[in-house]
Amino acid sequence: MSNEDNDQREAMLAAIIESSDDAIISKNLDGVITSWNKAAERIFEYSSAEAIGRHISFLIPPDRLEEEDMIISNLKNGKRIEHFETIRRTKTGNNLHISLTVSPIKNSSGEIVGASKIARDITKQREAQELLQQYAERLELINSIGRTIVSELDAEVVLQKVTDATTKIAGAEFGAFFYNKIDSKGKEYMLVKLSGAPMEAFEKFGMPRNTAVFEKTFNGQGIFRSDNILNDPHYGHNAPHHGMPKGHLPVVSYLAVPVISQTGVVVGGLFFGHSKEGIFKVEHENLVSAIAMQAAIALDNAKLYEEVKQLNLQKDEFIGFASHELKTPLATAMGYVQLIQHEPTMTPEFIPKVSKQMSRLSSIIADLLDISRIQAGRLDLNFKRVSLQALIKNSIEALGHSPGTHNIICELPADNIFLVIDEQKMEQVLINILGNAIKYSPGADTIHITAVQVADELQISIKDYGEGVHPEHMERIFKRFYRVPQAGNNAEGLGLGLYISQGIVEAHSGKIWAESEPGNGATFHILFPVERLRPFA
Repeated sequence: MSNEDNDQREAMLAAIIESSDDAIISKNLDGVITSWNKAAERIFEYSSAEAIGRHISFLIPPDRLEEEDMIISNLKNGKRIEHFETIRRTKTGNNLHISLTVSPIKNSSGEIVGASKIARDITKQREAQELLQQYAERLELINSIGRTIVSELDAEVVLQKVTDATTKIAGAEFGAFFYNKIDSKGKEYMLVKLSGAPMEAFEKFGMPRNTAVFEKTFNGQGIFRSDNILNDPHYGHNAPHHGMPKGHLPVVSYLAVPVISQTGVVVGGLFFGHSKEGIFKVEHENLVSAIAMQAAIALDNAKLYEEVKQLNLQKDEFIGFASHELKTPLATAMGYVQLIQHEPTMTPEFIPKVSKQMSRLSSIIADLLDISRIQAGRLDLNFKRVSLQALIKNSIEALGHSPGTHNIICELPADNIFLVIDEQKMEQVLINILGNAIKYSPGADTIHITAVQVADELQISIKDYGEGVHPEHMERIFKRFYRVPQAGNNAEGLGLGLYISQGIVEAHSGKIWAESEPGNGATFHILFPVERLRPFA
């Protein structure tokens, strides 16, 4: 080959090396760099002037320096290294994932005098692989936790498992689950479960109320994350602590994720804290929110299971009470009949008493029939035009209470209002509520009935001045078989009156609800259309 051909060949080879997207570097057996192409300048950020003449180790992280000894050893034995994945460092200190191919360089005598290195930047591929692996691991983790909690029917266990799992996943020092609670003072958040810290660490500070920091989570507006909550503009404006109280666990990094039921109700929130800054990332938000969705389903399942279990208990209790209530008037009536058989002269005295027991028995059976009709959606109503004043008057008279027991004060509209209702059923509702008002206010002597028409609806309110209904009973008073205990006495009756009343009112396209403060009586409200609502054809 002529010198000219050789020069052309070398020029072409140099052009290929310079135009390559991969870093091509040559070095001698001492590890000193002898050539450095344009791609090497771009990838490693050193110019050829800065790199040539230096030992190759300036590109190698300290914990990987032994790799160079391995490479030199293979080269001296004439071995080629192909696609060796490792990490090298740039001028700005960034670590790059590279695929390294090293070939020995021989002189004209065939002796190995150095090495040619081709370094391909595979950082993006490795990051993509790691991301896919991370997604796969996260999906498996979410599914694993989901399987664990969804199969659990104890809400307490569900909450603890969720709090423990999400605290660990988020890398938090502690995590907590708070229930969303609304009372007469407004919104308050009730701590239920804690992970990473003892419950005593929170209990001494009382439960947090609605603040700007908590608001976004508990209103269901989304996830709230802060690298440093102490610098957040919403932090530290609420009395009495104006921030975290003295002795509180240190919180700098903060993450809050709402737990929203399938019906869209914010059940509560998961809160995480860490004493260092910038701990929680977007991936933590995604993981915790996915688990929070699973938790909401599990809590709904647990709640449904608990309701079914409670309903079965109430059903068993109801069967016992119902059999007792049915037997009592029957046994009493039979006793009177036997007395009449032995003493016919006492017939006029005992017949009214027998009649009273039969009426009581008839009333119990009627209640049981009403329940079956309500449950089946077949509560037949006989609508007719009735005056409000007649409805109230007839209900009070049908109550049959002693005039000296309670004074019933009526405040009705001056103009008589005519209603389209099932008179008998609506009287049943009013009699039931008035009867409860008398029964649960033995120490009072007044009951107020007020009625007001609002647009095309009528609202009737019945207020007593007894002990009132305690908060723990308020949510359950319209449930089947539920009976509010009386002071100094067990709960009386079958616990069906308000349930039946609710069914009747709702069949009139209305609603019924109660308001009460312990010690200040209770008020029951009934709201329904003045005219009958007819479905569209």
